[in-house]
Amino acid sequence: MPYANHAAVNVPWNVLNSLFLETSTKNPYQFLPDTTAALLTASLYQKGGPDTVRLLRPGLRQPNVLFIILESFTGKLVGRLGGEPGVTPTLDSLSRTGVAFRNVFAAGDRSQKGLVALLSGYPNQPTTSIIKYPRKTEQLSHLARVLRGQGYATAYYHGGELAFANMKSYLVTAGYQRFTERADFRAQDQNAKWGAHDHVLFQRMLQELPRQPAPFLVTAFTLSSHEPFEVPMRPRFPGPDEASRFRNSVYYTDHVLGQFLQQARQQPWWANTLVVLVADHGHPQPGDSPNHDPAKFRIPLLLTGGALSPAAQGRQVLTYGSQTDVAATLLHQLNLPATNFPWSRDLLAPAPPAWPGGAAFYSFTDGFGVATPAGTVTYDNVARSVIEQDSAVSRRQLRFGQAYEQVSFGDFLWK
Repeated sequence: MPYANHAAVNVPWNVLNSLFLETSTKNPYQFLPDTTAALLTASLYQKGGPDTVRLLRPGLRQPNVLFIILESFTGKLVGRLGGEPGVTPTLDSLSRTGVAFRNVFAAGDRSQKGLVALLSGYPNQPTTSIIKYPRKTEQLSHLARVLRGQGYATAYYHGGELAFANMKSYLVTAGYQRFTERADFRAQDQNAKWGAHDHVLFQRMLQELPRQPAPFLVTAFTLSSHEPFEVPMRPRFPGPDEASRFRNSVYYTDHVLGQFLQQARQQPWWANTLVVLVADHGHPQPGDSPNHDPAKFRIPLLLTGGALSPAAQGRQVLTYGSQTDVAATLLHQLNLPATNFPWSRDLLAPAPPAWPGGAAFYSFTDGFGVATPAGTVTYDNVARSVIEQDSAVSRRQLRFGQAYEQVSFGDFLWK
């Protein structure tokens, strides 16, 4: 019984959930008539054409998927995304040799929200998260569950405690069969606050992936670039301020990621593996970005691995999209349908006619933003007013954002 599983994973959380986390069925984000909102929202998911760009080697069946989620990796520190040079040389190199999505935005600003957006293709909520409601997460689609249905073995690696923010309950529901977390690492291999350093996590994976049954979906979530930014490496960037410490932590994770990938290329499983690299969310630093700032939400999304076709190497994808779009994009590369992920669209397929350059919706604490090639508009739900709007942004883009928030929150309420 699913709810018994949730309770067994995290008893205190779920007792509190059952007592206090009741939600109203009244939608506080009612901006437009329901039919108008539904039509505007659907305009992002209309097909622009029947075909998607194929990135994998022809004839490759059921490639492994290694899905690596990078804690707080903001586009502001990725040189190839127009960010500061020299902080992420591994990602910069991969963007030249793999497939780089240059205009992807985090759906929200917390790790647990990024997980749901990436692994379930589901939008975030402005003042809560669906991961807090086990009965609702049972209704979500999950990449791991879909791939298990296709014969994939699944595993999840994290150096921290998976009970945090109810993540393990969500991941058990998602269909992961095996978990490696903080308790599985030696105390001397951990930082003071969160858990195992990222190089330790990657070393464990290098040891165990050769024994992982194939085909596999293995998901790994790093943590060293989370505050307090304690990393076992000599500082690359001087200064005791938060921005410098954050840069150093991102540099460390990028460095050990590069070492991991270099060694992984020598292993037999690499030739049949697609590697997905994406952030869980952005970060206010450097620059102390305001809560609504699109720069805070722009994140890297890269594909690499031996499963990529040589013709795909170096491809730059300019379409605007969200973390929620990763699920459909990945499933279509695996020749699997994404119909159970209605909030996810294939970023490698022709863009929808109404949004020829794509669009990305993101939410922050009681507000939202919509980014397109025309620019970004951000909106304050409490004041019911625009926070910032680029000059080329149309009123239709704002109305789309209102519609998307209204419809997606309504879907959350009724799950």
